[in-house]
Order: sequence, then C-alpha cells, then structure tokens
Amino acid sequence: MALKAVHVSDVPNLDQVPDNASLSLYSSRFSKGVHVGRPTTLFKEPKFLVIGHRGNGMNMLQSSDLRMKAIKENTLLSFNTAGNYPIDFIEFDVQVTRDGCPIIFHDNFIYSEDNGTIFEKRVTELSLSEFLTFGPQKEGGSEGKTLLRKTKDGKILNWTVESDDPACTLQEAFQKVNPSLGFNIELKFDDNIVYQQDYLIHVLQAILEVVFDHAKERPIIFSSFQPDATLLVRKLQDTYPVFFLTNGGNEIYNDVRRNCLEEAIKLCVEGGLHGIVSEVRGIFRNPGAVNKIKELKLALLTYGKLNNVAEAVYMQHLMGVDGVIVDLVKEIAEAVLKMVKQPCGEGEEDEEEEIVMEGKGSRPKFSQRELAFLLKLIPELVQHQ
Repeated sequence: MALKAVHVSDVPNLDQVPDNASLSLYSSRFSKGVHVGRPTTLFKEPKFLVIGHRGNGMNMLQSSDLRMKAIKENTLLSFNTAGNYPIDFIEFDVQVTRDGCPIIFHDNFIYSEDNGTIFEKRVTELSLSEFLTFGPQKEGGSEGKTLLRKTKDGKILNWTVESDDPACTLQEAFQKVNPSLGFNIELKFDDNIVYQQDYLIHVLQAILEVVFDHAKERPIIFSSFQPDATLLVRKLQDTYPVFFLTNGGNEIYNDVRRNCLEEAIKLCVEGGLHGIVSEVRGIFRNPGAVNKIKELKLALLTYGKLNNVAEAVYMQHLMGVDGVIVDLVKEIAEAVLKMVKQPCGEGEEDEEEEIVMEGKGSRPKFSQRELAFLLKLIPELVQHQ
C-alpha cells in the first residue's frame, strides 16, 4: 500500500489550535512517513481490502455463533490470529488513560464484580496500571479482576471467550504484531460527551507520539466517529490518511455531521480528509453515493453485520467499495480471494459477461444487466432489515 504526504492546510472552524499542538511536535519524523494526499488514490495498485474488526472479530456474548466468542477482541492474540489469514489491515479502538497512555479497548466503561457487587469505571479515568488489572494477567499465576460486559440491551454478562488474552497498549501492538499488517486505528470517544478541543488535542498527541515512534513502515489509517477528532488529527499530522466513520443514516445524533452520507462527504471535502468508513446498510440504501464518493477521489470502506455475508461483500466489490471491515475474518478473507479474480482475460469487455463468485454454498452468477437490476433492488431489501 503506497500513500503520499502533502502539506496540510488549515482545517475549517479549528483556527484556535495552538501552534505548539501541530506539526512542530513531529516534524522531524515526517520524512519517514508513508504517502498520503488529497485528492488521492490511496492504493498504488487497486485492491479490495479486507480488514479484521477488532482483530479477528468482535465478541458478541449473546450470539449463538461460537466464532463470535472464540478469541478476546482487541488483544494481541486476536491481532496475530487475524494476521494468519489473507487480510490487509486490522481495526482496533484506542483510548488514552488518565496518565496519558494509549490503550486498546472498545467500550467506554469497564464492568467488574467485587464481593457480589457490580461496579463500572470509565476507561479514560483509569491509570494504565489500573486498566491492566482487569482480565487475564501477563504474569503467570496472577489473577486479574473479573471482567464483565454490558450489552446494548442493558444486560451485564461475564466476558467469557474460548481463548482469553490480557489487555494491551498501542505500543505493544506495534511491537508484537507482524509489521506487514496494517493498522486501522479508530480514535475512540464517547458519543454522549461534548469534548473540548484542548482535551481532544491532548488525547490525539498521546496517540500520535506512539505512532510516530513505533509505526516505521507499517501502513496506518486513522478513523473516528468524532468529527472534530478527525479534523484535528488531519491538522496535527500529514503522514497518514484520516477517515470519517459514519453510521450512514441508521441512527440520528445531535451532531448533524454524523447523520447521513451526504454530511460525511461534506466533512471530508471541507476538512481535507481522505475517506469514509460507512455502515454497509448506508451504502446499500444509497448506492449512488458510491459514485459521488469516488468522483471526489475519496476512499470508501464499510463495516457492519452484512459484511459477514460473502454475497454482500461481493456486491460491494462490484459497486466500487475499496474494502470491508469484517468479523468472520477467515471466512470472508478466503471468499474475497476467490471472488475478486478476473473472470476473463485482462482487457476483455463484454456487456453480458458472466460474473461468478466461487464461495461456499451458492454460486451467484450475474450479467451486467442483472447486476444493474440488483443495485436498484438492494435499497428496498435493506429497508426491510
């Protein structure tokens, strides 16, 4: 993956960023970075990317699918397991502890039990040493505090997986994961908090310091649902691409920038960002947005449950999406290897050419005419999900 660096321009509406918060902190390291630019084609050779969600897939403790509880998410074990398969990046969530250490953990709160009482602690209010006391311990014979998880419907469950692993820091991930595996670093913030700019800068600087000290030649993508964080990390560095994460209109937020693909596109254009990561249903409901995104030379990735269905991934490949973030890493990575093969010789064009996916089970075959029909049908199908 080849990226290209250009001088960063001022980000609209963020003129108060102090001078000492910007490029001067890292300028001596920029010459070693990979290339990013805008407008840009992120990938030197067009490639459909497969990205492991939280490593080898997120944990869904209520799922009947044992694959969703096989390996603890966001751990070195999960990252290195995902790296055994034909994928390009792993995606993971980074927060910063009270004492300034970037750690990898998805949830805003840690839940544990002490003498029969369940308590919660905000991750960013813990010190690094406190954070590392939860769950499995690196030291043999040591037992960490119980680790529970609160589900979306409010249930508190034991965070039980088949293969557990200790929590880790961002620095450890750089040091202990195959350097050829790219990192999609999601800058994690709480949706329910309105963050002050000084705090965002503090958090982003802590993360950038680790990245520039340890990334070396590893491909890096930054992403975040927090619009101001994406604009700031774009302003604070011009070495790595920055993507805006959007739910694609599936949920409504107080910040209108988060509420639809059109707003996401606007943010990227005005803020000089490099791409969008959309919930896949947002793309299927509005397939015309793909062309608009590509015309603006932005990259497009997707996430969501439908990305664990090979046929849905295949359709995105045909639509022009640049890559998918998936939970069933092994299955989807292997399916993508087969589905992206050219069905005819290079340079051949035939309007009725048959497109074949050689995945497990069914083998859909689409002519270009049938594909056009499916693209019209998909928004209606997704509407009834």
